[in-house]
Amino acid sequence: MSAEMSFARNHVVASMVLAFSCLGRAQPAETSAVELVRRIVGNELKAENQDYSHWMFRLETEKPNERKTVDEVVETKDGDLKRPILIDGRELTAEEQDKRMQQLIHNPAALRKSLNDKNQDTARSQRLLKMLPDAFVFHYGDRRGDLVELNFSPNPHFQAHTREAQVFHAMEGSVWIDSKQARLAEITGHLTREVKFGGGLLGHLDKGGEFEVKQAEVAPGYWELTLLNVQMKGKAFFFKTISVQQKYSRSSFKQMPDDLTIPRAAEILRKQVASDYRRPQNSSAQLVLRQFHLRWLGQSANGNALGLPSPTTCSSGYGCANCALHDAAAG
Repeated sequence: MSAEMSFARNHVVASMVLAFSCLGRAQPAETSAVELVRRIVGNELKAENQDYSHWMFRLETEKPNERKTVDEVVETKDGDLKRPILIDGRELTAEEQDKRMQQLIHNPAALRKSLNDKNQDTARSQRLLKMLPDAFVFHYGDRRGDLVELNFSPNPHFQAHTREAQVFHAMEGSVWIDSKQARLAEITGHLTREVKFGGGLLGHLDKGGEFEVKQAEVAPGYWELTLLNVQMKGKAFFFKTISVQQKYSRSSFKQMPDDLTIPRAAEILRKQVASDYRRPQNSSAQLVLRQFHLRWLGQSANGNALGLPSPTTCSSGYGCANCALHDAAAG
């Protein structure tokens, strides 16, 4: 449980290192890609060291041979508290959720361990980020509006002296950056060959393993990890809080006070879950309506085949576009 609990804000850096990414912004053609990477890596390390924000978010986890797990998570300076909503595909009752959360609250050693694991991974990530400009060769790729692509491949002159560096040398992929804010938006890549540590005795990663990392601006000036998808085969013991096969997605971010305590975090989680339970359950008619809206959104994105008004902002909780339709039908 401690490994899952330590999944938090600092995993933006840890995830980028696991993905062996580099960050950058759109620059004039005369700026070399590698010099761009050197500057942006420095900026990212500085931003990480100065970011003390804490967040509440919904965490969805998928692992091999398991059904989805969903948690409400609140970050605090003393560790991350979570309230399980769904475990292995089964929805927990409010009483079960509270019992599991209380077990963690009354186990400060587990909270300290998760926080320590996260801090160790962050320190390791920052050391490895400094290697990135030397470990890869970078080339400018495509553009998508404000997004700029940098493709990366192994630098043949790079000398790998650690297990992490050995993996660096076997990766290639692409990273997309937001040119306006100079932030990472998306990175994908794969292992081009098998990597063995100690002849395979200390671990290995098979050729073809893939990863995907996304982050987004969740509040003005604040970027957080929204997706970490690692699908590799083998064993590697680089990070205490990231495994070689997992998919994490984070959503519904709300900023928390920086001095938030564990008891206060528990109270916030209780109120959040209580609010969720007070929401009326969908009737059959509402479910049909919701499906209609979702189809409408998809068709609108492809030219609005229904000829309805363009989607705007939904306040109904359905994620639909035209709340007037929802309100009228619900009434």
